[in-house]
Amino acid sequence: MRHTVALATLAAGAFLLTPLMAHHSFSAEYDSKKPVTLKGTVTKVDWMNPHVYFYLDVEDDAGNVTNWALEMGPPNGLQRSGWTRSTMKVGDVVVVEGTLAKDGAKQANARSVTMAATGKRLGAASSEGNIP
Repeated sequence: MRHTVALATLAAGAFLLTPLMAHHSFSAEYDSKKPVTLKGTVTKVDWMNPHVYFYLDVEDDAGNVTNWALEMGPPNGLQRSGWTRSTMKVGDVVVVEGTLAKDGAKQANARSVTMAATGKRLGAASSEGNIP
């Protein structure tokens, strides 16, 4: 009986710690000394926990297009900032202010997103802070 209780306790502990271990800190992935502003066309939006991601085709000065991954905060934080699932759609042109990934990947943590068509600027509820 003791073994069963001990195993059940260990299993429950492992189950509860798994999401915590999967979550990352801002400073582990992003360099706060490397701000970035990107303008491009949204190619995909993944509205899910623990963070919302969207992908953006960005054209450089030479005309080359690169797809960037942009991380925002959790869905509930975005909703408190005025976002809905339909605020940003594939095909929208947006301007993103954020912070570059430390590893040099085409990835950033978004602080704010401005919808080019309307000029509406929304905070991205990122780990670095929310900008209205």
